[in-house]
Formats: sequence, C-alpha cells, structure tokens
Amino acid sequence: MKPGIHPESRAVVFRDTATGDAFLTRSTLDSDKSVEWEDGNTYPVVDVEISSASHPFYTGKGRVVDTAGRVERFERKYGSYRGKSNG
Repeated sequence: MKPGIHPESRAVVFRDTATGDAFLTRSTLDSDKSVEWEDGNTYPVVDVEISSASHPFYTGKGRVVDTAGRVERFERKYGSYRGKSNG
C-alpha cells in the first residue's frame, strides 16, 4: 500500500435505529457520537436505519406486495391506450 493515501481504519460500533441492535467492527467512518461497548472501551458509534437485524430479507418478515392489484389498477388506468400509435 502507498503510505499516506488510505484513510485510517478503526474500531466502530454500528447501531440499528430500528431494532437497537449494535455490532462492533472496523471501518474508516468516524462519528461525533460515542458509546461504551461491552468490553468497557469507548468507540465511535454510527447509527444506521437498517441492518441485517431489521432488513426483511434477513429477518424473513417481508411485506407481501399485491402485484395482481397493481396490474388491475394499471389496466384500468391505461388499458384504453392499448393499440393506439404514439405518432
């Protein structure tokens, strides 16, 4: 690695604001806020809106999208335009 061009990597706590879960990892991000971790040390904390603790893909609590209803609404709205040319 070239010296002096890479940002400093440090221990950072990421906290999910939706669930309150937090995890300690390394990152180049910095924060004005800090938190005391389980090991007794203080680390910068970065609040995130979504993480694997709250994302529907990982939790299995995804929303069901009513695609049939959307298609029917689209057909009602734009169905009369079918077959007409744009010119």
